[in-house]
Amino acid sequence: MPGILVGVDGSGHSQQALEWAAKHAALERVPLTVLTVHELVQSPFTGNPIADAQDRPEVEQARKSVQQAVDKVVGALGDTRPESVNVRVMAGYPAACIIEASKDADLVVVGSRGIGGFAGLMTGSVTTKVVNHAESPVVIVRHK
Repeated sequence: MPGILVGVDGSGHSQQALEWAAKHAALERVPLTVLTVHELVQSPFTGNPIADAQDRPEVEQARKSVQQAVDKVVGALGDTRPESVNVRVMAGYPAACIIEASKDADLVVVGSRGIGGFAGLMTGSVTTKVVNHAESPVVIVRHK
C-alpha cells in the first residue's frame, strides 16, 4: 500500500491526523490508507494477541465508524481528493500493526496522543513506538 498511511483510533488527535493525511494525500495525488486497530487481549503465557470469534462484531463496528469519519473528511476536500482511499482494520496491538504496515507506506501519519494513557505525556506510547520503529518517515500531528 504505497502512499500515505494514517493510524486512527477515534480520538480527537487521530481525527486531526486523518484530516492532515487526507489533505496531504490529495495535494500529492497519492493513495491514502486509513488504518484502525482492534486491540486484542494479550496471552499471559506467550505475550501474543488472542483472537476470539466474539471480536468480529467489534471489528466490523470499528470499520463502519472509521469509514464514516473518512467519508466526512474526504467529502470536505471538494474536488481535490487522494488518488484512492482504503480503510483497513487489523486486530492486534496498535503500535505493532502500524509499524508492520509502515513497511509498504511512503509516509506514516499519527496523532500525538491516542485514547488511553497519561495526560501529561508529550506523545502517547503508540506514537512513540511508531516514531522509533516505523520503516518509513513519520509525521506527528499535534492536537489543537
